[in-house]
Amino acid sequence: MSTTITQSLAGKVSTKANVYFDGKCVSHSIELADGTKKSVGVILPATLNFGTGAPEIMELIDGTCRVKLKGETEWTPYTGGQSFNVPGNSSFDIEVTAALHYVCHFG
Repeated sequence: MSTTITQSLAGKVSTKANVYFDGKCVSHSIELADGTKKSVGVILPATLNFGTGAPEIMELIDGTCRVKLKGETEWTPYTGGQSFNVPGNSSFDIEVTAALHYVCHFG
């Protein structure tokens, strides 16, 4: 597995982890100098449901999963290097089959 840094950024990183679903999802919040908010994390193999407030873009760095957005009946497979959009005030189901490293872009 390789590590890629997509860009250098100025901002704040929360050193306290956000831990969800009994540790199956762990992330850190980031606020950039321009006020943009993101989170960077890992989801371990599991099937989970996430709710959204703001629209989100889930950028997948590594791992495999399949996703079903609220209102959809079919699962869509994704792997590292891909991304998917989630509307605001919605939700999505995600089934992770190999540890999923991600960046969530809010707004």
